[in-house]
Amino acid sequence: MNRNLTIHYDNLAQFDTPIALVRSVEGEPKRITPAGEDAYGSIFHVDVTDNPILLKFTDENNPDNGEPDSLWRQVTFSRKKSLEIWCRGWHPFVLTSAPQAVEAQGAAEVAANTHFTWGQYISETGGRYALGANPLRDGGVLFGFLHPHAARVYVTGTFNDWQHPGAPNADANKFIEMKLHRGYFDVPNVWLAEVGHANVGDEYKFYVVYDAQAGKGKLENQLVTDPYARVFGPDYEQNNAVVIDSTRFQWDDGDYHTPAIHELIIYELHVHGFTHGHADIPPEHQGTYQGVIDRIHSGYFEKLGVTALYLMPLAEAPTPQGPNALGYNTAVFTTVERDFGSPDDLRRLVNEAHKAGLAVIVDEVFNHTANEFNPLWKLILDHPDEWERGEEGGLYFSGASPWGNRTATERVEMQNMLIDACKLMLVEYHVDGFRFDYTHSSTMHHGFLNRLADELQALKSDVILIAENMPNEADLNRQGYDGFGQWHDRFHDGIKALLREGKFEAMDDRPEVVGEMFYFSKGSFAAHTNNVVNYCESHDEHSIPFEIGTTGNPNLATPPAKERKARLGLGASLLALGQPMLYMGQEFGVERERNYVYYDRPEKPEEHGFFQWATGMIHLRRRYPGLKLHGYDPIADQQFEWILGPWLDDRHGAGKQIIGWRSMPTEDEFDRLIVVFNFENYPVEIDLELGYPGIWVRLATIDLVTDIPPQGPASVDDDDALHVSDEPRLPGFVLPDSSLFVYKWQAPA
Repeated sequence: MNRNLTIHYDNLAQFDTPIALVRSVEGEPKRITPAGEDAYGSIFHVDVTDNPILLKFTDENNPDNGEPDSLWRQVTFSRKKSLEIWCRGWHPFVLTSAPQAVEAQGAAEVAANTHFTWGQYISETGGRYALGANPLRDGGVLFGFLHPHAARVYVTGTFNDWQHPGAPNADANKFIEMKLHRGYFDVPNVWLAEVGHANVGDEYKFYVVYDAQAGKGKLENQLVTDPYARVFGPDYEQNNAVVIDSTRFQWDDGDYHTPAIHELIIYELHVHGFTHGHADIPPEHQGTYQGVIDRIHSGYFEKLGVTALYLMPLAEAPTPQGPNALGYNTAVFTTVERDFGSPDDLRRLVNEAHKAGLAVIVDEVFNHTANEFNPLWKLILDHPDEWERGEEGGLYFSGASPWGNRTATERVEMQNMLIDACKLMLVEYHVDGFRFDYTHSSTMHHGFLNRLADELQALKSDVILIAENMPNEADLNRQGYDGFGQWHDRFHDGIKALLREGKFEAMDDRPEVVGEMFYFSKGSFAAHTNNVVNYCESHDEHSIPFEIGTTGNPNLATPPAKERKARLGLGASLLALGQPMLYMGQEFGVERERNYVYYDRPEKPEEHGFFQWATGMIHLRRRYPGLKLHGYDPIADQQFEWILGPWLDDRHGAGKQIIGWRSMPTEDEFDRLIVVFNFENYPVEIDLELGYPGIWVRLATIDLVTDIPPQGPASVDDDDALHVSDEPRLPGFVLPDSSLFVYKWQAPA
């Protein structure tokens, strides 16, 4: 059967003389010259006998510069003998109705001439194209949406009674069609619409008209969620985006400055789990941003001594809150979780944290997305056939990860969105930095992470960047001081092996594992102390008491043994070189399985023995430069010297699980410290090399933490002070089993 095909081609590839190549699925292509032109571009007429056929375009004068084979378009005829189609020069979709014309003005030019409210973030990564919903100074909203192959796009919402093509009882007089502009890569892919009667608080979505063939059928038009939504409305079924004006919040944190990396003592918390069921928080505030604010106002974090709150994921996740709802199934990267409160509630949390001297670090999950509710899935297809292939999610995805759909962090479009999500948090929420979920190169593109670091450091030079990159890879160090602080996998696994008195995952408790992990794995992957975050508990890991109780060793399953080991693990995290992190509840020595966000909190924390010890250790870390040595190599800088270790001689730890060092951060003798650990389950006698004559005051053991005035009563007259004269060595010093010591030089002999 002969069929008549009319082809419209926009020639955005700017061929001198465009030629259509038409062939059957198996045949050789025929060259078709244009029959004329219209406002859209070149027009071709062709009679065909096959169904379907394949079609692409080339340049008659330069065929080597024609479209690639990936742009062969499949055209399928229905029962009609004639078909009219429209093709664009940058994608393989065959449109069956005339698409929106491309505006002469580019999206960046529109944004440059639009008066946005002062202080809001306007998407700028890869181009300032104003994606999302952007309130205007004189009223109204500019809506922006990325879609490279839609025929037409409409914005719809409460401001036009949700009218759009395909709506029930559709009223075309209320439709708001968006205009197509050149955007990313200088091709038409950004849709903009200024809506004068839209207001802050309005809910909205985009309606995408494809009118395109796909496989044996056609692409269905879609009502879609804004990928740049800042928050969703209250209806968990509809998930409408809401227009937000971030500039209405009155900040008063202007005197706050993000701390230097070596000043960080990080406290990981889940907004819901941190206050759920706790009597000190009003019931209506439990599980919300306001509950965390209540704890800030109570002075809890000041008592504890941490300097940074690391908030587990805040982006909208589809699962309801509960003991195992961690938030690592992100739906839209620019949103904030409505279960926790409003965007202004989050701003208030950051504002109050800063006023209390606390940095705020936000967890970003960029390696995968939720499967249950996933607005990005198939939102933009790479090829029409993907519509029918369930395993392919389109532009924003590339295969699977162990936790869900793997995001395509190797693609520029996805990178732009994710970097914009971080910039939005810096500008509109004043956060200090980010922790990025599982960033190993097996699941995340490290070129993206380095681009992200470049762009964020250009916006905020002291931004905090932390990566869960396990096992650790050296390429995220960047120049060392400005690199990512990686969750220190070797430290965590090594400490767990030592405390369990046996193997833990890839590590065992052989003495030779001890040294390097305390010295920021300098010989393994890290370049600078900024490149490691030391921890023995996190949301991903069992607490120390749980680990110890499940070894099968009855000697470790007793409450005293669990507590002693928990103190030893926390002490190691706080004193090793690098940045320490503890997980909410760890300050009480809670026994808890991994991936669990609820914990029991004592009614009077200040009277809890573990809490008293933990806060004492944290405040020692804060006060003394010798407990937060930093740099590329403190040994080479003569600030650090090993005095105990399995690699030394018999009197200094040979073959045993003990470690010790002398810290000399400055030339001031009062800054000198000694730190010693014994991980053996029996006492060890050693020669303690103090290095300097004088009186050394004991600041900490596994049982008690004190300090010198004005913070504490420790004195050179204490019975446990060490007195050494000309020979600064104490032979026969006994380290009890599972113990630690911190001594400070305090006076001449």
